[in-house]
Amino acid sequence: MTRLLSGAALGAAALAGILFLPSSVLRVVACLVAALAAREYVRIIDIARTGGASGAGRTTPGEVPLLLLVALTAWWLFDPGLDDLLSLLLLGLGWVAIEVVFRGLRIDQASARFFAALYLGLPLGLLAGTHALGGRTATLLLLATVVVSDTAQYYCGRLLGRHLLAPAISPKKTIEGAVGGFVVATMFITVAGGWALPLARPSRLALLGVVMVALGICGDLFESRLKRAAGMKDSAELIPGHGGVLDRIDALLFATPPFYLYLRAVV
Repeated sequence: MTRLLSGAALGAAALAGILFLPSSVLRVVACLVAALAAREYVRIIDIARTGGASGAGRTTPGEVPLLLLVALTAWWLFDPGLDDLLSLLLLGLGWVAIEVVFRGLRIDQASARFFAALYLGLPLGLLAGTHALGGRTATLLLLATVVVSDTAQYYCGRLLGRHLLAPAISPKKTIEGAVGGFVVATMFITVAGGWALPLARPSRLALLGVVMVALGICGDLFESRLKRAAGMKDSAELIPGHGGVLDRIDALLFATPPFYLYLRAVV
C-alpha cells in the first residue's frame, strides 16, 4: 500500500508539473532532481570502492562541488549545441586532472565521479528541454512511453517469463518481459505519437520506440549493476516503497536523449 500511495503521489506531482509549470521552472526542478540523483550516485560508487557506508546520511564537503556540477550541467544543457558538448568534455578533462592532482584520487575514481554530469545532468537537462521544445504533449509522450515499457516488462515477465535476461545483474528481468516491453511500448508511441507529434512518421516513431525501450532496459540494468557492486538494494530510502531518485529515473535517463534528438529533428 505504501508503494502504491507514494507512486500515485509521484505520478500526480509529475503530471501537475508538466501541465501547469512553465519550462523555466521545470528547468530548475530538473537541476534539483539531478543534484539529488548525483548524491545517491556518489554514495553508491563510494560504497562500492570502500566496501562501507561512506558518508551515509549527510552530504560531505567533498561532494558539494560535484553536486553543483551536475545541477549546472542540467541547467547548461537545456538547449545544447555541439559547442556545449565539446565544452563539457573539456571541462571533464580539467575536472579529472584536478581531482587526481589535488585530491589524490585515482584516474578511474575521478572519471567515475565526473561521469555523473553525463549520466545525470545531461539527460535531465534534455528532459526539461523537451518541455520547452515540444511542450506538454511531447513531454508526456516521453514519460508515458517509459512508463508503458516498464509496466509491460513487469507484467509480461510475471505472466510469461521463463528465461532470465541478465541473471548476474537483475534476477527478476526476463527475456519475455523485455519482448513485451518492446511490443507494447512501440505500439503505444506509434499510435500516441501521431497525436502528440503530428509531423512525425509512424515508421520513424516505431523505430524511436524500439531505441527508447532498448536504452531504457540498459539504463535499468546499468543502475542495477552499480547497486550490486555496492551491495545495495535501493539507491536511497527517500521515496517510501520505491527507494531513491535513481531507482525511479534509471530507464528515463537513457531513453530521454534519443527522444530529444528526434523531437529536435522533427520540430
